[in-house]
Amino acid sequence: MSTQTVSNVINAPHRVRPETLARVQAAIKELNYRPNQASRTLRTRRSRLIGARIEPVRDGVNGAVLAQFLQSLTARTQEAGYRIVVFTAGDDDHECSLYEQLLDDHDLDAFVLHATHAGDRRTAWLSERKVPFVTFGRPWGADPEAAERHGWVDVDGAQGTLAATRHLIESGHQRIAFLGWPQGPEGGEVGDDRRSGWSALLAVSGIDVPDGYDVGVPDGLDTGRAAAAAMLDLPSPPTAIVCASDSLALGAWTEITARGLRPGADVAVVGFDDSPTAAVVGLSSVAQPYDEAAAACLRMLQELLATPEPPAVPPTPILLPPRLVVRASG
Repeated sequence: MSTQTVSNVINAPHRVRPETLARVQAAIKELNYRPNQASRTLRTRRSRLIGARIEPVRDGVNGAVLAQFLQSLTARTQEAGYRIVVFTAGDDDHECSLYEQLLDDHDLDAFVLHATHAGDRRTAWLSERKVPFVTFGRPWGADPEAAERHGWVDVDGAQGTLAATRHLIESGHQRIAFLGWPQGPEGGEVGDDRRSGWSALLAVSGIDVPDGYDVGVPDGLDTGRAAAAAMLDLPSPPTAIVCASDSLALGAWTEITARGLRPGADVAVVGFDDSPTAAVVGLSSVAQPYDEAAAACLRMLQELLATPEPPAVPPTPILLPPRLVVRASG
């Protein structure tokens, strides 16, 4: 086994054949070998530090989704000899100013972005300065070439709500509402994507969507509860509600139980993100493959960091399938 092969296993595993990778990793584990970080930094001129923004937890639910992804990303990067540097920012402009500060003060190698959206300034800022980065979230917008400009990993939200809607139809429901975020710029492209899975399946199934069955509100428990109350007050209320987030779903759950109804038995509710709270209360929800997404982001970063200049062709984008977790609520 050559020294270069072992070096590739440690620093650029994507270059190594799977069987060789497994054999060398087993030997490293058996020998309890740990590379000297100071020597590695001097040799490669890499700090092996990766920046990632964290978000506040609101309503006890929002923010938990990103926390699960960052936990997986931290574990994966540590296994590969990297460290995550976390920071907070009020908005995209603030985040870009922090990029410059972090690059100057800590010489970060790369960044992992999330909450991507149309016209995202952050990706443009990093690309102009040739700073390696990947995004957990696809590039949204009207430009069809945007998805080819940088590496990204995302979860197919439309497939998730489609699976939830199919499950409800197969369970006998015909009056299926959608509780999501406002359509367009206010609610964001992620919300539109999740709504599309629900609406597309109802259309091909020949199921009508009455007035009041397609509602968009800001994310939160209180807004979800108020929207569910309006739905349940309709002359012909829905028997099932597909939600764009667990926050909205738990708000709907609260309103259903406050009326003496049983989630699942009387009104089915399905959330999105499979937060820890969903598992505790028995809320059906669409789970995102956070560990798989984190591993894919790291592989892309390692590919980018293996060369001194950005590659002519960015890493191939990855769109991961979500998984419906069925519990008592529907």
